[in-house]
Amino acid sequence: HGGGAMSARIGAAVIPVGGLGTRFLPATKAAPKEMLPVVDKPLIQYAAEEARAAGIERIVLVTARGKSAIADHFDEAPELAAALAASGKTAEAAALAASDAAPGTVLTVRQPRPLGLGHAVLCARAAVGDEPFAVLLPDDLIVGPRPCLAQMIEAWERTGGMLVAAMRVPAAETGRYGIVAPGARKGRLVAVSGLVEKPAPGAAPSDLAIVGRYILGPAAFAHLERGRRGAGGEIQLTDAIAAAAGAAPVHAFLFEGERFDCGDKLGFLEASIACALARPDMADGMRAILARRAGRA
Repeated sequence: HGGGAMSARIGAAVIPVGGLGTRFLPATKAAPKEMLPVVDKPLIQYAAEEARAAGIERIVLVTARGKSAIADHFDEAPELAAALAASGKTAEAAALAASDAAPGTVLTVRQPRPLGLGHAVLCARAAVGDEPFAVLLPDDLIVGPRPCLAQMIEAWERTGGMLVAAMRVPAAETGRYGIVAPGARKGRLVAVSGLVEKPAPGAAPSDLAIVGRYILGPAAFAHLERGRRGAGGEIQLTDAIAAAAGAAPVHAFLFEGERFDCGDKLGFLEASIACALARPDMADGMRAILARRAGRA
């Protein structure tokens, strides 16, 4: 697509959940990393709720062996619902119902081997079809006044092509991200002239890092199918986006909100604290705990 108003809709959100979660062992020995709770909701539910808040009904989980708990989370639990209703636990029953998905709206496909994020997205091809789609990485929890993906879709309806979420990072941290080679900037949109996966500090083309939200087109699959290995010997999604950039515009979107890296232990703990502080029922108690702990430091 070129620029201008878009007639196509984003039909599906792909959520890759096939990783081993080794950084969180032993917590992830028998439980998927994406089921770790930030306060009282697992990471996967935050991602699914963000997709639904952006108007996307169909969620494609790219999963792997030993991850059935993730699909189970979106299933109904009639015995538990009945027990809560019988006990008069209406708030708990409502929280349980919020995790249920309408029949046919959560699909699972398997990633047989962990060959990288690009390969995980490629595994979703048959479930996505020939239409634009979103990708959300549940490790990146983004909290703000509006859901990040909803902000992106609004921008994408003006730009067309492909869109990646971006934020500024310290120069010393560029080796942890895909980094944008920037073109012209207009508001929160920056034209992408190239992408570099995990450049060393000093070799990065900018301080604009890609984080885990993407709007892609079917052209991305054609590049992923070639199976070229990039950084770390994996099939990198950023390489496919960069390769597709010649045929369609690619923009980076500087979203409004705060991103927490929940693939990192300290990032996960910070997300839990921030989400607790944002809740009226927990904010005062959380502040008291933090003040007490700070007094002991």
